[in-house]
Amino acid sequence: MSDNQNRHTDSSIYIEEVHAHKARKASVLEFTHSATKAAGIMLLAAVVALVFANSPLYGPFEHAIHLPVGFVVGESVVTMSAGHVINDVFMAIFFLLVGLEIKYEMTVGELTNIRQALLPIVAAAGGVVMPIAIYMAFNAGNAETAGGWGIPTATDIAFALGIMALLGNRIPAGIRVFLSTLAVADDIIAILVIAIFYGQAPSLFWLAAAAAVLAVLIACNRSHVYSIQPYLGLGVVLWFCVFMSGVHSTIAGVLLAFAIPSGSNVKLRDFATWSREKISSAHESFNPDEPVIGQKDYMHDVKSLSDVARQVIPPATRMEHALYPWVYFAILPLFALTNADVHLIGSNPADFFSNPVLYGVFFGLLLGKPAGIVLFSFIVVKSRLASLPEHVGWGHVLGAAILGGVGFTMSIFVANLAFDSETAITTAKAAILAASTVAGVLGFFVLWLQARRDAARGVVYVMPAVDEEMLTQSDVDAFRTDEALLEQLDEESRRAIDEECRCAHPHEVVAHLR
Repeated sequence: MSDNQNRHTDSSIYIEEVHAHKARKASVLEFTHSATKAAGIMLLAAVVALVFANSPLYGPFEHAIHLPVGFVVGESVVTMSAGHVINDVFMAIFFLLVGLEIKYEMTVGELTNIRQALLPIVAAAGGVVMPIAIYMAFNAGNAETAGGWGIPTATDIAFALGIMALLGNRIPAGIRVFLSTLAVADDIIAILVIAIFYGQAPSLFWLAAAAAVLAVLIACNRSHVYSIQPYLGLGVVLWFCVFMSGVHSTIAGVLLAFAIPSGSNVKLRDFATWSREKISSAHESFNPDEPVIGQKDYMHDVKSLSDVARQVIPPATRMEHALYPWVYFAILPLFALTNADVHLIGSNPADFFSNPVLYGVFFGLLLGKPAGIVLFSFIVVKSRLASLPEHVGWGHVLGAAILGGVGFTMSIFVANLAFDSETAITTAKAAILAASTVAGVLGFFVLWLQARRDAARGVVYVMPAVDEEMLTQSDVDAFRTDEALLEQLDEESRRAIDEECRCAHPHEVVAHLR
């Protein structure tokens, strides 16, 4: 059965007036779970920030970012600017989502099998070591700028996967898995770098308080507390303790993510039998001639089904899907708007181009990232410790490695932590934006050339349909079948592909065009 047929069957159970609402909801889900559209929104926010920063609006814009915001907790008064609210509070929510994604990969994803995970993990290590080496080659002798070595080590997963998703099924799924797993490993390294090297001198009292809150969160997990509300409430307390401790407050988001249960409190083996019995009971108790509101037994059965079915989905999964659109379509664009404000008007070009931060960050991202990823990948493959994913060639790896140089959000975030000097921060941001733009265009071009070579051989990678309501990252873009390419297949090939997708649920089916 095709994806369109499935949608038709699902919609047939709703009354006519609901069909349009369901269609609108499907459109919203598709838009808000698209990595390509998320990257586009963030890029637009960055462009707006650049325009504001170099126009008469710069003064009011800066004033708005630095407006004071305060709140009171007990006897403690916390005051911060609007910009710090975005960087310290909202970005903690972003790191909560990052932590949930890392936890998923470590629980059931690509990081569970060490042999499968070895290639992207080693590649991520190379993508950290080489940028640091290049950055320090320009800044090792400068005490004021040497601390920025962490800036070119980061990869913006939303931008990188969003750019890759533009190629659709013209590239193998294995290279998307490679890049996303590499980015997750990269995020783990970035989190450790931020926690260890870019915090203030920690307060032992507040660290102890944070540890106590974390212990309560873990106890809730171990005690099979599956309601999300206690975790959110304790998460706010954890954030405050981490913030007051001197460790960067976004780390609280990662710690909270690992405390949220990733299992279900429903016995899944018994759920199918129980649900069939409930459906049968509801069917028997339903009276088509009586208003639904008066059918208590029927309503009770349906409510039981609804309540238990919701609990089947683990809290971590529910949280991840709830956060995704807010993070990628609100928090990250807001971060880009308030942090990509590179003010160049009135600056001295000689001072700008003589600053070693510019070259360390630019070449660290544009050359160090791809060089480290490709070199370390080549070493681990040639040593036979790991192998390239199925259907993936070195041309694909090179394109993905270049996209790893799209630092943007994470790199800007680290730059704000690394320097106190506004000049150094502005220079680093300019280098990040320039390198990320070049890396994005160049990486896309390399993958596009590889896709053309595949197309010349008559190869297309056909993706199976997926549940729209359970999509994450770039699934909407990456897993949508390209109808124009499928039309080039004969009927027998289409039937074979449909059968394989339905029965085997593969990452992809490689089809050869006529």
